[in-house]
Amino acid sequence: MTRSRLTDPQPAIGERLHARLKAKLAERGIDPTAPLPDTPEPIPALETAQRRIPVDYRDALPEHPDVAAWVRVIADAAVAPNADGLHPHYGTAGRRRIAHGPSLLLWGGTGAGKTHQAYGAIRALTAAGCAVTWHATTAADLYAAMRPQAGVDPEHLLRRIVRTPLLLLDDLGAAKGSEWTEEITFRLVNWRCQNRLPTIFTTNLPPVRDRDVSPQQPVLRDKIGDRVLSRLSGMCMPVHFTGPDRRFLHR
Repeated sequence: MTRSRLTDPQPAIGERLHARLKAKLAERGIDPTAPLPDTPEPIPALETAQRRIPVDYRDALPEHPDVAAWVRVIADAAVAPNADGLHPHYGTAGRRRIAHGPSLLLWGGTGAGKTHQAYGAIRALTAAGCAVTWHATTAADLYAAMRPQAGVDPEHLLRRIVRTPLLLLDDLGAAKGSEWTEEITFRLVNWRCQNRLPTIFTTNLPPVRDRDVSPQQPVLRDKIGDRVLSRLSGMCMPVHFTGPDRRFLHR
């Protein structure tokens, strides 16, 4: 039997197959010798996220330096698939997944850009190559979804939201408060605090009352209680947004 030496030229494909491929390309008007177009490589995670992000925020970027720094921390802490399993070296191939890390509390006046930066952070994480399973809701919508209704198990819904790897809870403190809403907020914040799951909270309210806060101005502490605020203080990096309402400026 004749053995081919390593120095023998070996065609990548047979001549007949090469001729068939060339004919097919010619039928479709494709020139295989033409230079490839310089187009950016699609990012499936970002494309998927775009379909879920509200239209107003689909071009959002984490422009605030503290938000951008948080994105880098979360991206750097992402782990390979099945890294936490019993047999991590047998894990399936794939992009790194969001793991544990600090959270963000974005606070400031209405229209200061908090929600814009929150969605910018989500977009940046997906563009960084992280597999991001995320959920976004306002506090008011969360409470509405938790109210008893036919065919819905609120406990199952809360467990699913609480355990999502990345959560955006918008407008914390804006909904009308009660002992029931405070309990829902506490259960959500407490579980995510104990398990160090990255969460982005936004609020129009100052976290606490100090000498710079008007006596007539409500504060987050009054809305959510000391137990929730204590956990937010331990798990979040606060970022204060100032400036006029951007929605009026963009009219």
